[in-house]
Amino acid sequence: MPTNRPPLEGAPVRGFHHADFPAERILAAKGSTTVSVCIPARNEAATVGAVVGEVRRSVVDAGLADEIVVIDDHSTDDTAPLAAAAGATVVHAGDILPEYGHGPGKGEALWKSVFVSSGDVVVWCDADITDFDAALVTGLIGPLVCHPELEFVKGHYDRPAVAGQGGGRVTELVARPLLSLFFPALSGLIQPLSGEYGGRRSILEQLPFVEGYGVEVGLLLDLLRLRGTAVLAQSDLGRRVHRSRDLRDLGPQAMAITQTILRRADRQLVPAVAELIRPGTDTVTVDVSERPPLVEVADYISLLRREGGAVLDPDEALDGIRLTRD
Repeated sequence: MPTNRPPLEGAPVRGFHHADFPAERILAAKGSTTVSVCIPARNEAATVGAVVGEVRRSVVDAGLADEIVVIDDHSTDDTAPLAAAAGATVVHAGDILPEYGHGPGKGEALWKSVFVSSGDVVVWCDADITDFDAALVTGLIGPLVCHPELEFVKGHYDRPAVAGQGGGRVTELVARPLLSLFFPALSGLIQPLSGEYGGRRSILEQLPFVEGYGVEVGLLLDLLRLRGTAVLAQSDLGRRVHRSRDLRDLGPQAMAITQTILRRADRQLVPAVAELIRPGTDTVTVDVSERPPLVEVADYISLLRREGGAVLDPDEALDGIRLTRD
């Protein structure tokens, strides 16, 4: 594979629908490819059991995936025991690579999930979904196992209003305008901030992970830098109902996404750690520091060697050469 990085323009992002990938098609294409379903969760006792249970019944038991891993991100409720009872392997975020940080933070939890999972393909879904449908997962697995040229698939879905609040406010008011200005190659993505997406380990282990809410857009921008859009697709996952956040709660998320995009455009534009100052409420520190690509982490390289993987020099891997595990 050539080591020169592709241009940012890229090709239009391909699109699929979850109905394109019935179970029999996924099974026929999956072969020896292993798939991990990873779920970051923090205080999601109300929904995590149903999410894990449906993934166990309809995805893992059907042979479409090989494991479910829940990363418990410092929950203070019964998220962990309920996820375990429903059939997941539960790992506490603070116990994984603690020298890099104890969290909390969604991006850190996702990064750690790549470390502790074993699949050639890793797909993520959020734990706060009500009326969970397995299509939210199979619609990601399908393109990755049926189209070997793809390395990353982003989900999108219809999000009906809950209590009068529609979804996608941060996408439309923050992410989409900034991506259009600085990274128009990604302007065709319907929901760039969705929590349902996945990729091949061979690319995920080469990407840094923003430790907090900027993780989704950060992964897309780093994938764009390394591969362009030819290896990227999006998949219509149907319908997703989840907890709707108050507008004030979205402020730190919006700031993290702003910082992440602007720092990918020019590292000097904004700091990685900044204060969100709002009248009448406490100041919030927003940190978009990054966890390094796992190919730079000694424990990960040692793990690959114990599993018989072929480990390349990290500098070569980051220049666009796939790190293989076979």
